[in-house]
Amino acid sequence: MSSDSVTPRTERVDFRATSDPALLEGSDRGEVQLLGYGELYSLWERQQWAVQDLDFRQDRIDWHERFEDDERFARMYGLSSFFVGEQRVAAELGPMMRAAPREDMRIFLCTQIADEARHVAFFDRFYSEVDVLGVAGLEERLAATSEHLNPEFGVLFDEMLSRRVDRLAREPEDVETLVEAITIYHMVIEGMLALTGQHFIIDYNEREGTLPGFVEGFTNVARDEHRHVAFGARFLRDMVQEDPRHRDAISRTLAEIAPVAEGVLRPRWAPADDDEEVYGVSANATRAFALRALERRMKVIGLVAA
Repeated sequence: MSSDSVTPRTERVDFRATSDPALLEGSDRGEVQLLGYGELYSLWERQQWAVQDLDFRQDRIDWHERFEDDERFARMYGLSSFFVGEQRVAAELGPMMRAAPREDMRIFLCTQIADEARHVAFFDRFYSEVDVLGVAGLEERLAATSEHLNPEFGVLFDEMLSRRVDRLAREPEDVETLVEAITIYHMVIEGMLALTGQHFIIDYNEREGTLPGFVEGFTNVARDEHRHVAFGARFLRDMVQEDPRHRDAISRTLAEIAPVAEGVLRPRWAPADDDEEVYGVSANATRAFALRALERRMKVIGLVAA
């Protein structure tokens, strides 16, 4: 039996190698050594994986023979924001990459664009081979999946993030807007929302013994996301140290999007009772997990006292 089969995912060496502050207890004391941009690029080279290597045969059996209609719908709905979200963020990264003030930052962000494209390909292959929606073609699957997103998703991605990215496309020298965009993208969309959902969805499937191909691929996606968030933490810390005024930009952005992020965390079909469980965890526990991760990152960035 490999060590990874008994070691909790967030304690695995390859996950902690990302230096994402949320994974490291030293963050509570502000004692995490963040990787540099060149080191993050090298880590990306070492942590490659291929969508084509995943085996979804058991996943198809589970989906159609083990799950009832209500469970299939709930699972599909829970994955909708990930599938569409990966496509959205892949499209938004170009202007952010061009606006990065240093070449080593831009090189790493190019790897993130490749990662996000791979994540779209992962979901597309899973949806296709498992026959989640019964439609053919990537564009058609994205369109069908988009019908199941809650309104807050559109506000966060298509208004709050897109507004900053559109400004960067026109004015790539606007560092304050880049700080706001990285805060939304890396700290909230990836750091709070995506990684929180991934954590509990993977845990749930592992406990239930379902969708093994999906779990393998989604675990790889989560590791990629931790690496991306580690870049965001390093970038924001560097920006705050260069100009303390960026502290206000980060705090202002977090305050602006907090109510919307709360809505994205709770699927539209989920019960209103915070004690009711979705994917085996209550809304209160989900919220606490996300906020704890954000707090650790903010301590390392220097916005919260350690």
